[in-house]
Parts: sequence; C-alpha cells; structure tokens
Amino acid sequence: MNKIYYISSCDTCRKIIKSLPKGNNLVFRDIKQDSLTPEELEEMYQFTGSYETLFSKKAQLYKSMNLKDKSLTEDDYKNYILEHYTFLSRPVFVIDNKVYIGGSQQNMLQVMKALE
Repeated sequence: MNKIYYISSCDTCRKIIKSLPKGNNLVFRDIKQDSLTPEELEEMYQFTGSYETLFSKKAQLYKSMNLKDKSLTEDDYKNYILEHYTFLSRPVFVIDNKVYIGGSQQNMLQVMKALE
C-alpha cells in the first residue's frame, strides 16, 4: 500500500500534494490529525535503517528544546518522532517498498517517477 505522511497545515506539504498526479492511489495520512503509530514508524525505519534520517532538524521544537546541543541516539530520534508529529521530516512517501523523505526537487522527481 503506497502512502504519504504529511501535515495538512504545512504549506510545503499542501503544495506537493497539489502537484501529485491524479489517480495516484496513495493513502493520505495527516499525522497532525491522526498520530503516527509505532508500526508505521517501524515500517519507514525498515526501509531507511535510520530514525535520524526520518527526523526533522528544521522543526521549531528541535530548536526551542536545544536538541542540537545534545548527543541524540537512534532511540532518542525514534521517541521524539513518536512523541510529536513535527519531528518527522515531511512529507514521507512509501511507494512500492521504497521511502522518499522530504520535498526537495530531486526527491519529488523520484516520487513522480515512482507514481507513473
């Protein structure tokens, strides 16, 4: 099952969703409205092998909690992502057993190609 994990109030996510091809067969998961489950995070982890890869260091909460000054472990990254939706880098696409993280132009080109 192909999915997109996003936040509906995120301008970047909204812009990306508008650009997706019609009939893309994605399951849309607004993680602000319906929290990410440990199983969903584990599925993403299986594809990436790293919670840090899934973690957003751009999140305002990351800065306000001074997490950049701490030495975080993989378990820390996992727990923070499960604790608050803003810590998941987004959007995250899971398409055909592959994960695409973030809205960079290069990443979105790969997503569009995977959705063809």
